[in-house]
Amino acid sequence: MRVAIVHYWLVSMRGGEKVLEALCDLYPDADVYTLVCDPDEVSQKIARHRIVTSFIDRLPGGRKHYKSLLPLMPFALENFDLSEYDLVISSESGPAKAVVTRPDALHICYCHSPMRYIWDLYPDYMRNSGRITRFALGFFAPLLRQWDVTTAVRVDAFIANSDFVAKRIRKYYGRESEVIHPPVSLTDFDIKDVTGDYYLCAGQLVGYKRVDIAVEAFTRLNKKLVVVGDGAELAQLKKHAGPTITFTGRASLQQLQEHFSACRALVFPGQEDFGIVPLEVMAAGRPVIAYGRGGALETVIDGHTGIFFDHQSADALVAAVLRFETMGSQFEDRAAIRAHAQRFSTETFKSKIHAFIATKLLVNQPGPRLDGAADPERPVPYTSSKRRMSSAPK
Repeated sequence: MRVAIVHYWLVSMRGGEKVLEALCDLYPDADVYTLVCDPDEVSQKIARHRIVTSFIDRLPGGRKHYKSLLPLMPFALENFDLSEYDLVISSESGPAKAVVTRPDALHICYCHSPMRYIWDLYPDYMRNSGRITRFALGFFAPLLRQWDVTTAVRVDAFIANSDFVAKRIRKYYGRESEVIHPPVSLTDFDIKDVTGDYYLCAGQLVGYKRVDIAVEAFTRLNKKLVVVGDGAELAQLKKHAGPTITFTGRASLQQLQEHFSACRALVFPGQEDFGIVPLEVMAAGRPVIAYGRGGALETVIDGHTGIFFDHQSADALVAAVLRFETMGSQFEDRAAIRAHAQRFSTETFKSKIHAFIATKLLVNQPGPRLDGAADPERPVPYTSSKRRMSSAPK
């Protein structure tokens, strides 16, 4: 069985790329198709596979300015030749699901999110973009929405990374989906007996993450907040931060391990589709103070592994922090917090994904196409397969 994995772009190693790594474990001989790829930012596990990039990758500045080339992405994706593949898995938080497959091939889409910049976050992107971007997005967004909905019919089965995303798939595409939460590398984080006197905010510093709420709240509280990460909002956040706010920039895995295990709690003020950072912090035995919307409702248990605040404002976060500090004894059992995070392990993800795809293959691809398939209740062992990188389809 020939397998292709289509991933939106490979320019960093974040949550979506961790899903791709797990898929690469399950299908060690799969080819990876992507719009653009920066080889220096790809993990060794992914780099072992044959990587096929689109014509956008070969345009001057394509790897750096790929997001500005959104109108070209439909042409780039539909230009991939996937006629040799029996199983196609698209990893989607952009337009990756739009690839054209053989009529008898099985196409599974793991959807991290429908394109937020043309759907629910479209007003935010318009407000925070420059004049040229606003004009281009205003012109192309209606066409992209039509194309995005139309291409949903090319998918045989959707998998959503959260209940929150499943509802958006239903609303925008009119399709049902299976919810399988993304993998969390629990082995990277562990419980340590050291706790600092600071709170933590970690992630990309962009508008929808609402780190500005945390900076304002902790400046008013005169309490220590460590902000880990980099992004377009950094300069503005520093401008409004008080003396108790520390910005560290991008952090190594070792630095993240130290911060996650030592902080009093993670502050998570954004509305995420799922949110892996809260689970990584819980894997280190620390609680989370989260905005009670989106994926956080599926990962944080109020009063046991953290608490929620109901309004995305500094006032609500201040009240939540003060309430949290009166509940300190409820979050002293670090082992219990970590045990909750273990429900979202990489092994669990692989097992569920493999079982789901095996079931769909039984229905859609009976007989010889299942030859050699592993037990669907158990993830397939990863075996190294040295592959080459290519800039054109076979």
